[in-house]
Amino acid sequence: MNSRKLYIPLAFSIAVAIGLLLGNKLGNHNAVASNSAAKNKLNRLLDFIDAEYVDNINTDSIVDLTVDKILQNLDPHSVYINKKDIVAVNESMRGDFVGIGINFYNYKDSIAVIKTIKNGPSEKAGIKPGDRILFANNYQLYNKNISNDTLFSKLKGEIGTEVALTVFRKSENKKLKITVTRDIIPIKSVDVALKIANKIGYIKINRFSETTFSEFHEALNKLKKETITTLLVDVRENGGGYLEMAEEIADEFLKDKELIVKTINKKGNEEISLATEKGIFEKGKLYILIDENSASASEILAGAIQDNDRGTIVGRRSFGKGLVQREIPFNDGSAVRLTVARYYTPSGRSIQKPYDDKAEGYFNEFEKRFASGELYEADSIKVADSLKYKTKKGRIVYGGGGIIPDVFVPISQNHAQEATNMIMQSGLISYFVFEELDKNRLFFEKLSQEQLKNEIFTNQKYINDLKSYASNSGLLLDYSNKDKILTYLYAEFVRQLFTDDAYYKIILQEDDMVKKVLELNNF
Repeated sequence: MNSRKLYIPLAFSIAVAIGLLLGNKLGNHNAVASNSAAKNKLNRLLDFIDAEYVDNINTDSIVDLTVDKILQNLDPHSVYINKKDIVAVNESMRGDFVGIGINFYNYKDSIAVIKTIKNGPSEKAGIKPGDRILFANNYQLYNKNISNDTLFSKLKGEIGTEVALTVFRKSENKKLKITVTRDIIPIKSVDVALKIANKIGYIKINRFSETTFSEFHEALNKLKKETITTLLVDVRENGGGYLEMAEEIADEFLKDKELIVKTINKKGNEEISLATEKGIFEKGKLYILIDENSASASEILAGAIQDNDRGTIVGRRSFGKGLVQREIPFNDGSAVRLTVARYYTPSGRSIQKPYDDKAEGYFNEFEKRFASGELYEADSIKVADSLKYKTKKGRIVYGGGGIIPDVFVPISQNHAQEATNMIMQSGLISYFVFEELDKNRLFFEKLSQEQLKNEIFTNQKYINDLKSYASNSGLLLDYSNKDKILTYLYAEFVRQLFTDDAYYKIILQEDDMVKKVLELNNF
């Protein structure tokens, strides 16, 4: 691949149930020194407060608030990240951390293991799904309102160090002492890569981290060996990440010397990224799936494919984030990510939406799109004729507010169905399934996947229990499409008992965007 510039679009994912997800960057830069009068004024004021203020006060907290206030007057993506938060952000974007390798719930005042990471430290040591972790090195983890920071400090650590766990195994009704040796735990950015129909492959990317291109390249090679000729790349709910990773993935599809993206800073300096001749999928059919939460690096990928007429963009208008950040680290471990450039797609358009409202409204635009009807009808998407551009083959595309798909797919056919879809893909179903498994895990673990399907679809108990569970949580489900609800339910059982690949093979059968692509390919 060609050399990439060390910039990254810093993105926020605005999925309704998740909140704001902060992206990251590759490499960082020291702040430019300044001796301005304003800087001197601020330093003198802080020194004066520290020395003379009548009460004891933490000036560090004042500085944090001051930095936040300054950045709030810039743009929504110039942000301050405190020391506490930046550790988790950097782990996520680095693509790994050192820990014990479990997925878990804080469940009824205990740490309940959902699954162990395959070939991870906990699996090797003998931890099993359903185990409750009671103690970590004699530190009590149950019957406490324990924070995630405290919990992670007990389970994470240096590579090769040991943590002595006391667990309760409900299926055997006994406590066990298990020592786990901490190791590097990957945080996958490619959720799944599988063949969904004859000659058609599917890859889902959840963010663009340091490891994303290597994960994607490996996944694409695997699918090519399965003789796919059509590929779906799913970046829905993907808030972005490293610009370089989006460039390298785009390079897999574009021909040598085709433009991927251009960035321009305040001085007018341009940085241009071109594709190379090394792409391994330059000729097959390509579809990029996007939605209202696809942002930043996701939009760079979609824009490069759309403007070069390389593939078809399917879904709904993307978020609209066209700014690039640079990181400035501070000695205390905190950092500022400052917008230093704008990026432009190959046709020359900026897809950055207006940010007059820099606060919550900017990120929570979902409600506006819902009210305007654009989540349901393509004709409701408002575009400015003045922001009209042309693709390589002369097709009209628009800037100023995200990537508008070539093929529109509504969020749902009706509001009741939309609410049910959101609930069925929420944490509520995951918790419900965990509780069902917890009642008789040994029974479920003996079932094959086909036997499990028969159990879920033919036993009225599960739909009745789900109705009660949802009702007790204050949620109403539309049960008019019982089979669809049972499919989601069955898929979650499969995810917790079997593999993520098996889960996606089921759930994608109910995916409207995937079904639209299959329809376009006469399936």
